[in-house]
Amino acid sequence: MKAENLIRAASGTRVRHLVYISVVGADRVPVKSGIDRAMFGYFASKRAAEQIVINSGLPWTILRATQFHDLLLTVAQAMMKMPIMPVFAGFRFQPVDSSEVAARLVELTLGDPAGLVSDLGGPRIDKMSDLMRTYLRAQGKRRLILPVWLPGRAARAHRAGANLTPYHTDGKRTWEEFLADHEACHE
Repeated sequence: MKAENLIRAASGTRVRHLVYISVVGADRVPVKSGIDRAMFGYFASKRAAEQIVINSGLPWTILRATQFHDLLLTVAQAMMKMPIMPVFAGFRFQPVDSSEVAARLVELTLGDPAGLVSDLGGPRIDKMSDLMRTYLRAQGKRRLILPVWLPGRAARAHRAGANLTPYHTDGKRTWEEFLADHEACHE
């Protein structure tokens, strides 16, 4: 596991503060079944890495962030290649800009170890279908959006909002602003 390698390397030095980036919901998205692992194994791996950091004996800070705009863009670009755009039924996301997360990580790194700090989420919570519609409009494309129901406990947790942090809408840059800036860079 990469976290173990990081801890091993840091333990042999005079590291005063280890800062780790994780994902909102790492502690709330249950990854038990094969279906859960296939779709949401990332949450389990982030939670396991958090535990390694916590148990390392090193001074630490963990920041959990919601999904980055860039991840949703990658998903949207891949799905737009199909004539029908499948979206996870009942899923909502709170996309945050990676530069805002990076700035928060710098701030935390320069500070004292703080343990698990407040989550960092984007400025708004939107349905996945709405995020994909916004992307399609920005591209001047049309696709039929087809809700797909995902089985499993992890998917149920997502539908219930386990991947969201409604009380920490600290990010400022919206999905629409990100898309506009992304398009302007690629013209």
